[in-house]
Amino acid sequence: MAHPAPPLSRPLSLYLDCCRFLAAVLVVASHFGPYQVIAGHHGSWLLNLGRESVVIFFVLSGFVIAYTTERKDGGLRAYCVARCTRIYSVALPILLLAFAAGGLLLAAGIVPMGEVYQLAKLWLYLPLHLLFMGELWTISEPPTLLAPYWSLGYEVWYYVLFGALFYLRGRRRIIVAASILLFIGPKLWLLLPVWASGVLVYHWQKRLTIPRPLALAGWWATLALLVLFKESGTDAALRALADATWPFPGLPLKSADRYLADYVVCMLVAANFLCAKSAVFSSLLRLEKPVRALASYTFTLYLVHALVMRLWMLLYPHDRNSGVDVAALVVVIGLVTWVVGQVTEHRKGWFEGIFNRLAARLPQRVATSG
Repeated sequence: MAHPAPPLSRPLSLYLDCCRFLAAVLVVASHFGPYQVIAGHHGSWLLNLGRESVVIFFVLSGFVIAYTTERKDGGLRAYCVARCTRIYSVALPILLLAFAAGGLLLAAGIVPMGEVYQLAKLWLYLPLHLLFMGELWTISEPPTLLAPYWSLGYEVWYYVLFGALFYLRGRRRIIVAASILLFIGPKLWLLLPVWASGVLVYHWQKRLTIPRPLALAGWWATLALLVLFKESGTDAALRALADATWPFPGLPLKSADRYLADYVVCMLVAANFLCAKSAVFSSLLRLEKPVRALASYTFTLYLVHALVMRLWMLLYPHDRNSGVDVAALVVVIGLVTWVVGQVTEHRKGWFEGIFNRLAARLPQRVATSG
């Protein structure tokens, strides 16, 4: 029997939690412009790091999945329960909340039917989003009032593919993995290397040790290169190049149209994580409690903030030139994240119990690796 992987060092674990929370904050900031929360945002790339933050999430996701499956391998059934618990404990309540909010806004005459058109076909759109099928092939359908949900249409299917490759064996692994790839379509193929890089980084960091001075220099270099990447407009140029060179007009890129830029950011993030491991940021140990606390609300913040922003802009006479109004919205986003987090990320045990009971009803052979 293979020995379980050693635990991550506390400094690296804390560093990854810091990255997770910072990425969520940057996604929130990146929506201040599109939601017209603030004025004069167009000239600042600091408020336009949302896509780069999603890349961080993808790399982190692959890293964590590789670690947890190796460290806590309980078989395919346990893997499915853990992934369903993690995703649905947050996605399900917020998805239902968004649809309910959309219904109330429509009933009150605040928004037209065209803005919440999915409510007219809940029988179609609710299952579509519960199964995270909003980004398959030519589909590009985030839920009503929940624009950030799009990334789950990638990440969840990468979980499914990883589970098939990790737990199944022989011909069944090949058939199931090939079927999943055929089902998800080219947009998800394009960003799969970004997520898979997180798996590689996890395995590389176990055996790679960089001298600390060199690791610190490399860590700073990755940040400097990211600043240069954004400041120079290279990300926009790569996005234009991706659109211009994509050879399949019948299969529009849509949410994957930044895949070339995503690859560059992915390499910077991967290098940053590897350098951070050897840099040993032990000073983070003094901040362990607040870092863990903030990171525990990351998924909720990522999903719920867009709903809060949209409702705020619809229901409150917001002045985008007012620092007080902007600060008030930030506080409201924080409070709603905390409240919703009490029934999502902080109640995962309740959801885990449900999925364990459902899994117990499946035939035993479903849980085997075969």
